[in-house]
Amino acid sequence: MHSQPNETDVSVDPAAVERVRERRAELAPALGRTWTDGGPQRFLTDLTAIGSRMAGSEGERRAAAIVADAFERAGLSGIETRPFEMDAWERGDATLRVTAPGRDGAAATREFEALALPYSPEGSVDGALVDVGYGTPAEIDERDVEGRIAVASTTTPEGGRFVHRMEKFGYAIDAGAVGFVFVNHLDGQLPPTGSLTFGREADAVAVGVSKETGAWLREYAVGGGGGNGETAESRSVAQAELSVTATTEPGESRNVIGRAGPDTDERLLLVAHYDAHDIAEGALDNGCGIATVATAAAILTEADLPIGVDVVAVGAEEVGLLGAERLAERLDLDRVKGVVNVDGAGRFRDLVALAHASETAASVAEAVSTATNQPIAVDAEPHPFSDQWPFVRRGVPALQLHSDSGDRGRGWGHTHADTLDKVDDRNVREHAMLTALLVAEFAAPERDAPRLDRDDLVAAFREADFETGMRAADLWPAGWE
Repeated sequence: MHSQPNETDVSVDPAAVERVRERRAELAPALGRTWTDGGPQRFLTDLTAIGSRMAGSEGERRAAAIVADAFERAGLSGIETRPFEMDAWERGDATLRVTAPGRDGAAATREFEALALPYSPEGSVDGALVDVGYGTPAEIDERDVEGRIAVASTTTPEGGRFVHRMEKFGYAIDAGAVGFVFVNHLDGQLPPTGSLTFGREADAVAVGVSKETGAWLREYAVGGGGGNGETAESRSVAQAELSVTATTEPGESRNVIGRAGPDTDERLLLVAHYDAHDIAEGALDNGCGIATVATAAAILTEADLPIGVDVVAVGAEEVGLLGAERLAERLDLDRVKGVVNVDGAGRFRDLVALAHASETAASVAEAVSTATNQPIAVDAEPHPFSDQWPFVRRGVPALQLHSDSGDRGRGWGHTHADTLDKVDDRNVREHAMLTALLVAEFAAPERDAPRLDRDDLVAAFREADFETGMRAADLWPAGWE
């Protein structure tokens, strides 16, 4: 989930600010070493050199070993790797052909580059393309998508929340579309990828295409431009053929767990996913995040923590938060004070803290921002599209650490261009220092962290206009009626 933050006003607790300042002074040697540490860049180089870290793949298994080694170097104790079963999706080929009648009556067929979206089933469909704009429910309702292939942008209009790919796909298919084409909104011939569902094969074939390809598809689409004021409704409609080869087979992912601080009944979780999509190196998403966590862990091992911190690298996030879900299912959540999820931190200059309807989480971020004189934009709005979700929906307060590029959307993420050269490891080191201070303050005995009230959480998701899209993506919890 990637969008510009909606900053939230939270009153700053002077006592918390003073605690953070004292802790900063205590950790000055560790923070100082981090300032010039070359470890994060070496870790990222090793991680991205693997290539694909797709969930369930050999590359993801190798990445877990690199993470375990980094946790050991950080000084974490009790390091273990816990495998779990999942449905592993593997891409084959994808083809997208458009046959359009010419002015002389002769038909011409053109083929466009396309990437299957994870958990797309194998199969072929044909029909007219229909332009559904940003792919919001309102836009899909305005178009007749029945029996057609929906074409939707990766971005959403300014002024509202960012509508996730799963919501767009699910709503379009529920409305009768037989296929789905996801169009990047950024230049550069970069078809996007991204899972269609949480951990299971989807109901229809779907592909990603570049912005440049999308412009051509809209020329041919119902509701798109046809030149000279024409639309596809006023001329012969082009026919598209969309086919995908892919497999979904039983597979295995794994979580890597280490521990900092004392062995107490009450714990705090610090998590980040280490898997990535198969079409790129995953340097930004989420190489930077797991590098931030590994670097923060080295600081936390030198902190006088009041409770234990479980540091967890979770697998299979990109295909449905499967590692985090497994973690939440296996833990006694009554013992978990809170969760800090690092998904998006370390990529860009300024840190963003998503508080997911928790006043405690928002207050922690404000205290650290004030005490360190570092800008942290705090956003209280919740969403279900990262590893905090399995915990938040069970009432555990959570803080997700992201970073602000100034642009709306994923940027290079989920494309071929998510590569090591995009990383500035200064961001990783600085965000690791802030992450360590955020975790320590969240763990403070003076910091009360009440459970999230279900009715309040439901209201927050409804106020943020998530219900329709989450139901379409089959993500709205059964008990939230």
